[in-house]
Amino acid sequence: MTQLTDQRIILTGATGGIGSELAKQLSSHGCKLGLVGRSQEKLEQLAEQLDYKSDIALIVADIVTQEGRQSIVEQMKKEFMGYDILINTAGIMDFTSLLEQSDERIEAVFQTNVIAPIQLCKKVLPYMKSKNKGHIVNVGSTFGSIGFAWFTSYSTSKFALRGFSQALRRELAETAVKVSYIAPRAVKTSLNSSAVYNMAKEVKMNMDSPDWVAKKIIQSIINNDKEKYLGFPESLFVRINAIFPGIIDRATRSQNKIAEKYI
Repeated sequence: MTQLTDQRIILTGATGGIGSELAKQLSSHGCKLGLVGRSQEKLEQLAEQLDYKSDIALIVADIVTQEGRQSIVEQMKKEFMGYDILINTAGIMDFTSLLEQSDERIEAVFQTNVIAPIQLCKKVLPYMKSKNKGHIVNVGSTFGSIGFAWFTSYSTSKFALRGFSQALRRELAETAVKVSYIAPRAVKTSLNSSAVYNMAKEVKMNMDSPDWVAKKIIQSIINNDKEKYLGFPESLFVRINAIFPGIIDRATRSQNKIAEKYI
């Protein structure tokens, strides 16, 4: 079990739907939060909603850039003399046909959802290993275990993040640095377009509130879960898809046809 009080946490995507709820709930645990986002204004608005304002650092940085990642590490050391936990929540998503998605947008999805988290993990690891403690938490998605039609680049990027998390956890097995991969199902956030919400309503897709998801993520951090899939029956479908993907192919076929109307 991990006690969160006074833990120094880097939280990327802090102004997003899941990120902002995590910030609010983590602040009530007495954590020292480095809130990372690209907008100073949005970070300041978020800070006004938190309990422990004296233990908050607002870090305006773009995690996609080397300069942004370096800035995160430097500001955490300046404000809190280091860091104990990294939570990667920043991400982007498209609901579209692969043929309609631009090459530039595909690259942006992978830069934000995969490459930036990997490189930020690489950036924080030397300090964590030198202290022989630390916890990296990568927030993925059920879409990272079940490839969904019309979310091709997003699903693929989350598959990659899941694989990275497993590989890094095994690479660090002889150290005290922990790696977790936590995968919510669909979440009601601004990441979703109106088309996604309309599609989800027709196909009866389960969607969770950001505050519920944030609570589950924090509980998984406390419990030191290596992998956690949130929501039933999606967590069961993850296991079925891993062994019998053909079953999921057939089960999702009619849903995919309905979803195509909304892209």
